[in-house]
Amino acid sequence: MPRRNPAIPKTSHDIAPETTGPQRECALSRETHAKADLIRFVRDPAGRVVPDIAERLPGRGVWVSASREAVSAAAAKGIFPRRFKASVTVPPDLADDVERLLVERCVGLVGLARRSGNLVTGFDQVRAALRKAPPGWLIEASDGAQDGRNKVYSLAKALYGRVRIAGALTSGELGMAIGRARVIHALLQAGPLADSWTVAYERLKGFRLSPEEQWFSAGDL
Repeated sequence: MPRRNPAIPKTSHDIAPETTGPQRECALSRETHAKADLIRFVRDPAGRVVPDIAERLPGRGVWVSASREAVSAAAAKGIFPRRFKASVTVPPDLADDVERLLVERCVGLVGLARRSGNLVTGFDQVRAALRKAPPGWLIEASDGAQDGRNKVYSLAKALYGRVRIAGALTSGELGMAIGRARVIHALLQAGPLADSWTVAYERLKGFRLSPEEQWFSAGDL
C-alpha cells in the first residue's frame, strides 16, 4: 500500500493567497494585493499601453488585478491615462495580449525545466516519476484524452493526496516548449522553477479557462 504524504501542497485554488512580500495597489479596485496577483503595465515610447509580465520594463508602472475582467474594465474606464498622467493608446485587445504573453511565459518555463532536467513528459514516464517523488506540478494538455489524464491524476492522488494540476495549455503549446508537435502529460519537479510556474499559471488562470477545475470534482481537488 503506497504511503500518503500529508505535506504535499494542494491544488492551486486550495493554496492560500500570498500575504507576504512586495505588494501593489490595483489601479482599478484601489485594493492592495501581492504582486503575484497583479499584472504590471507600462507606457512605451510611442504612448502605447503594454503588459510587462516580467516586471522589468522601465518607467512608471500601473498594476491591475490579474484577470481578464479587471484589465478590460481598467481599459474601458480610462484608468490608464489617469494613472500614467499622460495620453495613451490602449489596444482594444489588451487582455488578449496579456493572455498571449502569459502563455509564452508558461511555455518558456516548461522549456527551461526540460533543459535543466526538471521536466518529465509522457504517460509512462510521468507515472514512473510519480512513484519516486511528489511532483511540483502535474501538467495535462487541455485537449488530451480523459482516460489517460484520469489515470495519471488517480495515481498521484493515491500516493500523495492532493496535488497541483494545470490544464490550461494545449498539447501544441506544451509541445512547442520542448520542440515536439504535441505533449499530453508532463510533470514539473518541485523546486524554484515550479515556484515560478505557480505565479505564471495562477495569473494565466485569470485570462484563460482552467479546465482542471471541471475535470475533477471539488472533493478531489
